Amino acid sequence: MSFFKKLKDKISKKTEEVTTKFKEGLSKTSSSFTEKIETLVLRRKKIDEDFYEELEEILIGADVGVNVVMDLIDELRTEVRKKKIEDAADLQPVLSEKLVELLSGKEDNSLNIQETGLTVILFVGVNGVGKTTTIGKMAHRFNSEGKKVLLAAGDTFRAGAIEQLEVWGNRVGVDVIKQQAGSDPAAVIFDALQAAKKREADILLCDTAGRLQNKTNLMEELNKIYRVIKREVPNAPHEVLLVLDATTGQNALSQAKLFGEKTGVTGLVLTKLDGTAKGGIVVAIRNGMDIPVKFVGLGEKMDDLQEFDSEQFVHALFAGLIKDEEEREEADEVSEE
Repeated sequence: MSFFKKLKDKISKKTEEVTTKFKEGLSKTSSSFTEKIETLVLRRKKIDEDFYEELEEILIGADVGVNVVMDLIDELRTEVRKKKIEDAADLQPVLSEKLVELLSGKEDNSLNIQETGLTVILFVGVNGVGKTTTIGKMAHRFNSEGKKVLLAAGDTFRAGAIEQLEVWGNRVGVDVIKQQAGSDPAAVIFDALQAAKKREADILLCDTAGRLQNKTNLMEELNKIYRVIKREVPNAPHEVLLVLDATTGQNALSQAKLFGEKTGVTGLVLTKLDGTAKGGIVVAIRNGMDIPVKFVGLGEKMDDLQEFDSEQFVHALFAGLIKDEEEREEADEVSEE
């Protein structure tokens, strides 16, 4: 059984709604990526040096990252020798299998939600990456599960940040704990923690600044918030999620490294994947750091924030090729009859 067939069988056991969201959200990356690989396979039926070079260019063009691509090509060369693969078309399922391996990792990518008491989730990241929107969508997700959710407006520096979070709070039906613009972010988080404990909330989602207007170092400010949370709720924050904009490509990887080193990030949220043809950045980030991708933003709708699933991701990426393989198999069956 080919890897594409195995992958499709695994996906068929998952909810159709989620599969559709991944397919639609990654359609730009998939059509660009699949089209280029199909053209390469048709043009160069044999696997030679030129084939590998062009495949390298396609993968780098999808923002998979140079180092990851070099390792991937080396592994493909080994597989080709080992399995004596000659036809370029036979390499496609092997490539998809390697991508699933690269994306899976050993870490658990589920959220660390406390069974009892308050779960505190801190969101970090530069301005403009979709941090507030991610918080709103996650509040909707928890609210739909019947959890009591509170939001903390800890970004007191960006103009309109508090109001934006309030708009999301109203849409989702969740209270927002806030102070005036320009207030001390750590004081806002402190108030939110007190309110969450008093109201017996299950989840507290904390927004933070992505850039400060005064001379205070952003990382120092985040560390201050971190200390306040730790003092008020032992073992918290339970998650520190770094929000990255997938459309910024390799720039997102640089941000991940900066924040990852300084703020104790436990997971990544990649937003706006539906707006880029370079969804390979997920592979680059996943392999550039030992931090799991926990959620991906696949569209504008409230429920388009989905838990990251490596099999769904690769299935959506190779959707065109999987369909082509199915059609070929059907045609072969008909001709055998």
